Amino acid sequence: MGIELKQQTRLSQQLVMTPQLQMAIRLLQLSRLELLDTIYQELEENPALDEVAEGISPEDQTEEHSEPPSDDVPSEKEVTIEEKINDDIDWSNYIDEYNSPGNINFEIEGKDGPKYEAFISRRESLSDHLLWQLLMTSPTEEEKNIGSLIIGNLSKSGYLDIPSEELVRMSGSSSEEKVSQVLTLLQTFDPMGVCANNLSECLIIQALHLGFEDSVITDIIENHLHHLENKNYNAICKALKAEMEEVLFAVNVIKGLEPRPGRQFSSDEDAQYIEPDIYVYRLEDDFVIVLNDDGMPRLRISPFYQNAIDNDQKIAESVKEYMQEKLRSATWLIKSIHQRQKTIYRVMESITKFQQEFFEKGVTYLKPMVLRDVAEDIDMHESTISRVTTNKYAYTPQGIFELKYFFNSSINRIHGEAIASASVQERIKLIIESEDPRRPYSDNKISKILEDGNINIARRTVAKYREMMRILSSGKRRQL
Repeated sequence: MGIELKQQTRLSQQLVMTPQLQMAIRLLQLSRLELLDTIYQELEENPALDEVAEGISPEDQTEEHSEPPSDDVPSEKEVTIEEKINDDIDWSNYIDEYNSPGNINFEIEGKDGPKYEAFISRRESLSDHLLWQLLMTSPTEEEKNIGSLIIGNLSKSGYLDIPSEELVRMSGSSSEEKVSQVLTLLQTFDPMGVCANNLSECLIIQALHLGFEDSVITDIIENHLHHLENKNYNAICKALKAEMEEVLFAVNVIKGLEPRPGRQFSSDEDAQYIEPDIYVYRLEDDFVIVLNDDGMPRLRISPFYQNAIDNDQKIAESVKEYMQEKLRSATWLIKSIHQRQKTIYRVMESITKFQQEFFEKGVTYLKPMVLRDVAEDIDMHESTISRVTTNKYAYTPQGIFELKYFFNSSINRIHGEAIASASVQERIKLIIESEDPRRPYSDNKISKILEDGNINIARRTVAKYREMMRILSSGKRRQL
């Protein structure tokens, strides 16, 4: 069978995304901070893109740059003596300074100086805090090296992640006894409980520091932490042959100990601040939607490059192609940003229409809603709505919420319309907050309470929502 080459024509259709569409989709799913980073990066890389100065419209700035210099302005201006002498000079201070034997400084009213309350010091880390305490003990060079090695291997919670044998090997010529001596010294430093190998050792160090040596507290920490976790106080009383009052006192002391000594030095525990993309304000009987443009650069096409292309100046063909490419990229970016803002506004407007009772009365009035509802309302695809609502936040009269928050599944009522799952979670939270701490409600009891409130929900669904809100089970919520 022979092999031969043939040519044939075939007609087909294929969906191809233009660069402009790709940029619009990419910008649409960016968060506010990511969008700012993208804009500033484009300003650095694209010379055809300019940032408009604050308080000046793009048209005014274009005219300002393109306005030719006037011929009526004289090239030189005669300087007179009157213009050189200012009347606001304090001549008495000037004369007194040069007549005095030393320099005299005079404070000027309204002087702009640094405001010291605006300075923020660098936050001290756990390693810095421990090294400072180690240096205060005047250690030898060997002890300093061992201490630095131990401190460098601590986790963010303040625990020692490697065994003592590994420390001895890493320290080189130091003996196991010397490493153990330095480790014992570090375990007496602040915060108390640091440099422990596990939770039990950490709590024991703190208990000994408080003076509870050979007590019920140390026995519970060493042998009965699993009973303490499950609040099985009767088993602890039986094992230790102690009274319930004595065990409860020990439990309260253990509750006051710090399971993660390095927590106060960890930056992961800092509050995360959210800057909303859109604001929803209550104005009389209506809601007003305002886009957050604070800090967002105002962009325009560079008039220099635009004039160079329009006036058909004598430039090389390769340079002209480069300029046209950058102008197209700048134009696409500006249009994509405007389209992004317009789409976010339309989506928030539709959400406000569907969830008006939520904005007026609170979370318990949140209605079930899916992406399809908004997509059909504003005539867009569901994937577009999904991109718009990802990592976007809205400031509302009820607080700051991610746009994804308003889309949730529905829970059937026994009578009437369905209710949103987020609203059910809020009701579960309120029921648990109002319960008797000595007799907390079980998941089955909460399910019956909701059923009495016209909400049909299974016990396992209550358990799932409770775990999502990080609420303990009834057995672990019980207080004696």
